[in-house]
Amino acid sequence: MPLPSLPRILLTREQHAEPGSPAFLRVERVMLRASFPDGEQSEPFSYDIVDRERLDAVVIAAHFRDEKGVRHVYLRSSVRPPVALRSRATSPVEERDDLGNLWELPAGLVEVEERSPEGLLLCAARELQEELGFEVDPRALAPLGPSSFPAPGMVGERHFFFHVEVDPAQRTAPTEDGSVLERKAAIAALSLDEALALARSGLIEDEKTELALRRLAELDA
Repeated sequence: MPLPSLPRILLTREQHAEPGSPAFLRVERVMLRASFPDGEQSEPFSYDIVDRERLDAVVIAAHFRDEKGVRHVYLRSSVRPPVALRSRATSPVEERDDLGNLWELPAGLVEVEERSPEGLLLCAARELQEELGFEVDPRALAPLGPSSFPAPGMVGERHFFFHVEVDPAQRTAPTEDGSVLERKAAIAALSLDEALALARSGLIEDEKTELALRRLAELDA
């Protein structure tokens, strides 16, 4: 089945945040020097690094097989402000009308108290309930390949990938996390082959989602 239309959630710029208000991200400009294997040292150079308290994230592929044995996977719509506010005037390609609205696998930030192998499973189970409405035993989640760095040139964020088989009949309303950007999201289940085809065509643009979908397909290879 084809994906439904993405919810057209539009973002507009309001007044600037009040001075001194807490920031989600921090940008630190550091001075670095490179030491090479042959003993040479570079001149000092500046580099900007993005950081935040909750740095890492989990990515979860929730899947099931239909009566014909075809594997399906759940996707969720998300609105991403940095993409939505991307300048169309400077883009080298024509942007879609729904720029900033993306289909993604459920994902979320690892809380401070979840920074352990066991904590990552708790985090993934929590995010599944918040974003898809599935309550699963954290021990049912399995790794989906190694972790990876999505944007190593800017931030040290590491993504941890998991997958779990779910029963579509057990899905309830997502609890969400209370943030504006999780409201009124669309949820869709489609075959894994269809999802991969949409990623190849550019209709699924989120990189962590495509990577996890390809890894999930490798389980059947």
